[in-house]
Amino acid sequence: MKPGHLDAVEINPPVPPRACLIWLHGLGADGHDFEALIPELGLARERALRVILPHAPYRPVTINGGHVMRAWYDILAPDLQQGEDGQGIRESEQLLRALIEHEVGNGIPAEHIVLAGFSQGGAIALQTGLRYPQRLAGILALSTYVPLAASLAAERAAANAAVPIMMAHGLHDPVVPLVLAERCRDQLLGLDYAVDWRSYPMAHAVCPAEIADVRDWLGVCLP
Repeated sequence: MKPGHLDAVEINPPVPPRACLIWLHGLGADGHDFEALIPELGLARERALRVILPHAPYRPVTINGGHVMRAWYDILAPDLQQGEDGQGIRESEQLLRALIEHEVGNGIPAEHIVLAGFSQGGAIALQTGLRYPQRLAGILALSTYVPLAASLAAERAAANAAVPIMMAHGLHDPVVPLVLAERCRDQLLGLDYAVDWRSYPMAHAVCPAEIADVRDWLGVCLP
């Protein structure tokens, strides 16, 4: 499958899908990164859920010495909101939009689609979901932050003003600092988004308690 020229791992339910979870990986990983986690959520059969785990394009990453790796956008400095790669972020937003529209074209309404992501992937899920012109089922943002935050108020879509958002973060995250995630959470709350905030005693990772909370949250969001 190459909607928008994105290759992806695809996990289909045993019945025709009625909902879709699109989950974006973090910097340097690929779509297989969270593949083993999906059965733990136990939602494919229960919710007739198709899961799509796209692979980011390859690009040089400045902060890693220009090394080419899978990345949704370039990282220019340790301070993630300084000198952002706006072009790369918006290119990945368009790729994700194309993937959503591919699923809508296959009969899954936008309001039955959840966008999810970890780290860079979560940033693109937020970037896209908050600006998407049709109502989505939810946005799951793990160990991440709001990219291009200064433009959000002007660019956000009214259709997703009330979209459910779950943000989860490690208390000891050395990659995306907790204070940055909290600042982004507060920005979203200030714009009247419904943010379900969770924090866990972990670093830049996922943990069993978080997975259980994600499953419960998805169970509420998905039809």
